[in-house]
Amino acid sequence: MALRTTTREHEVLLLRRTGTNAGEWSQIAGSIETGETAWRAALREMREETGLVPDSLYSADLCEQFYEIGTDSIWVAPIFVAYVDSEAAVRLNEEHSAYCWTSIGRAVDLLPFPGQKTMLMHIRHWFVEREPPRLLEIDTSGVPLAM
Repeated sequence: MALRTTTREHEVLLLRRTGTNAGEWSQIAGSIETGETAWRAALREMREETGLVPDSLYSADLCEQFYEIGTDSIWVAPIFVAYVDSEAAVRLNEEHSAYCWTSIGRAVDLLPFPGQKTMLMHIRHWFVEREPPRLLEIDTSGVPLAM
């Protein structure tokens, strides 16, 4: 989940999907490639889907779990919180048709799945209402982040 701080509040980035779940709002998401760690996949997906590079990255200490009807499979995915500069420009790839920065409250209304809403409440509690837990910060120094 990408977060930015404006003069008014913390905002989360939502992306409107094309393809699977077309027209629905979602957070940045994707798959882990062979030989890739989950947090490096999160950085890569963020860069590919939005062109954004985070100022800092945290494990949310939470996994999103859901059942995918089409493949009859259960997916478990770690959640990451990326803080980005409030002035950073979003550049969407072909997987998305639109984006919006919005409050967590409004994001809860826009996201379609209960698990996404639960994830946002967790992020609000641990990463917005207080300083993020230091032990959850991921050291991305030395990782090439630019495109």
